Order: sequence, then C-alpha cells, then structure tokens
Amino acid sequence: MQHRDSEDATGGQLSRRQLVRYAGVGATLAAAGPFVGVEAAHADPDGQDRATAGSGRADNRIWRAGDHHIHSEYSGDFDTSTNPPTFRKGADAVYPIVTNAIMAKNFGLTWAMCTDHGGPTHSKVNLEQAYPDLLRSRRLVPEVLQFWGMEFDAPAMDHHTLMIPRHADEAKQLFELESRFAKRDPFPADPGRDTEAKMVEFLKVARNMPHRPLVIAHHTSRSATGLGVYGQDLPHEFRNGNDAAPDVYVGFEGAPGHQAGPLNGSARGGYGNHPTYGGYDQATARVGGLWDALLGEGRRWWITATSDSHVHWTRGGTDFWPGEYSKTYVLARQEYSDIMDGLRHGRIFVTTGDLVTRLDVTASSQGRSAGSGETVTVSRRERTDVEVEIRFRPPAGTNANGDRPQVRRVDLIVGRVTGPSADRDADTNPTTTVVARFGPRDWRQQGAQYVIRHTLRDVGADSYLRVRGTSTDEAEPLADGLESPWSDLWFYSNPVFVRVR
Repeated sequence: MQHRDSEDATGGQLSRRQLVRYAGVGATLAAAGPFVGVEAAHADPDGQDRATAGSGRADNRIWRAGDHHIHSEYSGDFDTSTNPPTFRKGADAVYPIVTNAIMAKNFGLTWAMCTDHGGPTHSKVNLEQAYPDLLRSRRLVPEVLQFWGMEFDAPAMDHHTLMIPRHADEAKQLFELESRFAKRDPFPADPGRDTEAKMVEFLKVARNMPHRPLVIAHHTSRSATGLGVYGQDLPHEFRNGNDAAPDVYVGFEGAPGHQAGPLNGSARGGYGNHPTYGGYDQATARVGGLWDALLGEGRRWWITATSDSHVHWTRGGTDFWPGEYSKTYVLARQEYSDIMDGLRHGRIFVTTGDLVTRLDVTASSQGRSAGSGETVTVSRRERTDVEVEIRFRPPAGTNANGDRPQVRRVDLIVGRVTGPSADRDADTNPTTTVVARFGPRDWRQQGAQYVIRHTLRDVGADSYLRVRGTSTDEAEPLADGLESPWSDLWFYSNPVFVRVR
C-alpha cells in the first residue's frame, strides 16, 4: 500500500477547539491538565543541546522524547461465536489513534507508537481498519512521528512491542509477522503457536527481513510472585531471543506503564503480585539483578519507559497520557529511521515525572570517548583511568503535575563484563555495585545543565557503567505501595561499555 503523508512536516500549534474537533474527546482534554511544550526538541539556553563532538555521534542529533507502548480503541475484543470472529472496538482501550497522537504532542513527545492487542484474526483488523486510521493521524499530527506496529502476542512469553520501520509496505510487513507468529491470531486457536521455538523462529524471520523491525519486552516481571521469581518471561528466553536476533530483540521496559494506578487505589504498573521499585521493574531496579546479568555478558540490552495508556486515571483507569509521566528519550534526528536506529543501538535514557529532560553520560580514556549505547576501547598495556562525565538538565518549568521536581542524588553504577553465563537463567551479576553517589554539593551548574565528573581508577578489565538519579532520599528504590507516583521519581541511563584490549 502506497502512501505519501510527510515524515518531516511541521506546523503551528493546534488550538484547544481544533484538538477537541479532531479527537472528539472534549471532556478528556479538559481533564488532561495544562498544555506543555516540546522542550526536548528545542535548543539549550547554553548552546549545549547537541551531542558532544568527542562522542562520535552526529552533531545534528538531539534528545527526543517518545513512547512505544500506547493503546487505542483498536485494543478491543472479539465475538468468537461468528466465523470469522467479529471485532469490537474500544473494549479495552478507548481513545482514537489521533487522540493519542495529539496528547503525545501535548506532553512533549516527538515520536510515538500505538501497540494494540492482538486476538483471533486480528492481523486483518490491523491491516484493514487500524492502519488507515494511522495514516489519517499522521496527516493530522505531523509533528509526532507515528510508528506502525502492535503489542505482539509473543509465543511462550508476555506481550512485546513489535515496531515496524517506516516504509511503503509497512502494513504488509506487520500483517505477515502477526498472521504467521502471533500466538493469538489463529482461529481456531493453535497451541503449536505458543512455544519457545516459535518465538525464536519469529525473531530469525524478523532478523532476515529487508526492513528489520524492533522487538522490546513489556512489563517483564508483572507476572512474577517475588523478588528474583519469574512468571511468563524467563531469563533464558531473553538470552535465546537476543542470541537469535541481537539487532532486533534489544531490550525490555525498565519502567512499565499503568503508573497512575495508586491514584485510583491499585498497584503501580499493574504489578499486583510483586511490586515495582520506584516505578521500575525489579529486573531493572535491583542493582546486580537481571539487567546487570545480561549486560555482564556483554549483551547490548536496553531499557525504555512507556505509558501503556488504555484509559486515563481521571476517567477511572490506571494510566497517564503518553508523555505525561514516563518518557523514553532517544538521541536522534527527527526521522523515523534515526529514531529506530537510536532505539536499536541504546542511545536512550528514561525518566519519570520529567525529573530530567536531558542526560548525557560519557566515558573517556586515552583520547577516546563513548556515550550511552557505545563502547570506548582502552589499552591493556597498563591499567588505565576512565573519566566519567554526567550531564543532566532539569525541566525549565513545571511537570504535568504542576511540580518542579528536584534531583536529590545521582548514582554511578559499574559492573564487569565477563562473557556468557553457563546458567541460561542466571539473573544476578555480583560484580555490579554503586561506586559513587553524588548530591547537590558534588555537581556544578553550567548554563541550564548540571555536570558531575568522576574518575574510575585502574580499569583493567571489560566493564560497563550506567547512571540513575532520584527525587527521593532512598539509597535503593523501595518496593512501591500506594504513594503518589509524583513523589517517587527516577531516571536511568543506558550503559556505556569499556573494552580493554
């Protein structure tokens, strides 16, 4: 299917009357709070918004906020008393695709993706009903790059983002993958679809496509019943998938959606069996946990943060709007291909509550440097110091809750890269530690940013470093209860690798 809606068109701000007319959600918009600007796409007051030249990154890339896990009215249900099943819109999520795009723009996102649930014969619903609505939404809200994809019913696992690259046959590509591999698409049901082998087969097929998609696991530990206990998603499944398609299967949600749950008396993230920690999945929040175990094998495995928006909390749901609370920032140009490249290669940081709007982590040694998702190589001839620079920027104004969040502490976390684990279900990296904690007295202001510098002495083995920060005084993120999510904010970088040769 050919289409010509522009990828890079820009336009003026829509009036509230236009927003209501286009979206058909007047009451929803009124409940959404004040409108905010797209701060991530603007230049820094101190002229430092572009990536540093020493990182090797293109200097026309800037941090762009987005969300790859959003639901529209096409997350519905099916009447299976008919053959084929009859699809009914709006049973699980209620907003039109264009409404999500408008609200994403409103809350500062420049890219987004609706990831609707599958079901029996849903591949035809996506192709024939949802995709034309996406094309209309792209025309109405060109300021937001709107990817095509779905919340994939991964064989033997929980849901995953399946993000399709922007190209003329994107609809056909998703139809092929969903109809062939989504475990819930066959009617009648086919138990042979729901196996680990089928998941690996899917990833191998995706890897060999001319336009390679991205696959990112959702709410990794939502079905877990304890710390270090796993439900639908097991550590060896992440390893097997990443081995099969390392440039397709690239990570999991560090901060899942449904973060507004406590505002309506339910669990943050929808984690009813075992809680999140500071709004983050245990696989990410536990220092030396599953994420660190994967990084310790040298895997390029990234984390993201999403809304999983279905129904806004002011209308009885458990969700924030896209970008209202959680943001995934990608260092990229405002192009579909470069946003995907940034996600694929880990040029990512995540934040909740707009605690920061920029986070640059750079490791430098012997005249070489690298940022998030990259690798700096140092000589083995002698133990070498690695200089770490952390730059972060708080928001220029208030966040969507009307607060001016303050960073109270930044942690530098370092772990060893020791190679593949003999235990495919290993979920710890005992070498990973918080090597330094920084408070306001430890950073200096430079224009609109704050800068921290630290030296890692005598680095003699392969390793990685990553950074997190918080608005709280918790040394480690605590298990979440019914506290307001706005009082418990965290940001995380993705890792920088250090290779010793």
